[in-house]
Amino acid sequence: MATTTSTCSDRHAVITGPAIGDQLQAPDGADAVVSYFDARMGANLVKVVIGQHAVSRGDDRILVTTLGSCVAACVRDPVALVGGMNHFLLPDLPEGREERSGGATRYGRAAMDTLIADIVRHGGSRDRLEIKVFGGARVIASRYDIGALNADFILSYIRREGLTLVGQDLGGSLARRVFYCPATGRVMRRVVRPEAFSDTIAQELNFLSAYQSAGYGRAGAAMFGFERNEE
Repeated sequence: MATTTSTCSDRHAVITGPAIGDQLQAPDGADAVVSYFDARMGANLVKVVIGQHAVSRGDDRILVTTLGSCVAACVRDPVALVGGMNHFLLPDLPEGREERSGGATRYGRAAMDTLIADIVRHGGSRDRLEIKVFGGARVIASRYDIGALNADFILSYIRREGLTLVGQDLGGSLARRVFYCPATGRVMRRVVRPEAFSDTIAQELNFLSAYQSAGYGRAGAAMFGFERNEE
């Protein structure tokens, strides 16, 4: 199999955030951030999963994620050519709760604050940021529409923070796969057929279940209408 050298040098890219599943004590290396060369696209891709974000400056690396009810924000400074993508599961923690496992960026407020701070740290200017948002589909059966809660949160956050929204694709009932190039701001969005996004739904359900079992209990789960049956 042919190999290739990434066009992204270490000093020009940062990948950060907790490894997926760390609350559940995932084995070392399981579901960690993945960077790879995609021969079909002829590009280096970085896979961004729940609770992670990636920031890239001055290179052609593409950030990619698959979204069900989750939301991803693609944020970019078009002058500094620095930008990034996040992927969050829920709008915010219940009032008075703190994330004990370093997974705060699974929640919208922390995910946005962290991504924006990282972009600024790598040369971006907050007042120039352009934001495109994706996801928020209704793919999980619950008492409340988790996707809609996430979509409402991200739009409210952008308004409240005085940021500039330049594109959105939210809601619906199908998962999305999003490819984002921070260097150009270009986004390619593909709708994922139901039979192809069962893994995405299972991943989101695993985190929602972990949320309840990790000490937040039924009161926390009720925030988004999800409960695991308990004996």
